[in-house]
Amino acid sequence: MKELHKVLNEITEFTTNIETDYPELYRSLDENPMTLPVSQHPHMDKVVMQEYLESLKQMLYHYLKEHKSLNV
Repeated sequence: MKELHKVLNEITEFTTNIETDYPELYRSLDENPMTLPVSQHPHMDKVVMQEYLESLKQMLYHYLKEHKSLNV
């Protein structure tokens, strides 16, 4: 349970960072298929939450990579 709490805190910090530093990306989080559960009653455990955190990190990584290429 402690590890799940740690992952949830990381998700909160990461999404707060995105909201603050990349508001244009934050607006799309609710609409992104990666962030929406597929099943009606999804099972949420440490593994699922860790995968979600990783998907957020990948989303930011790809956003920054694309944004940099547009500014070059």
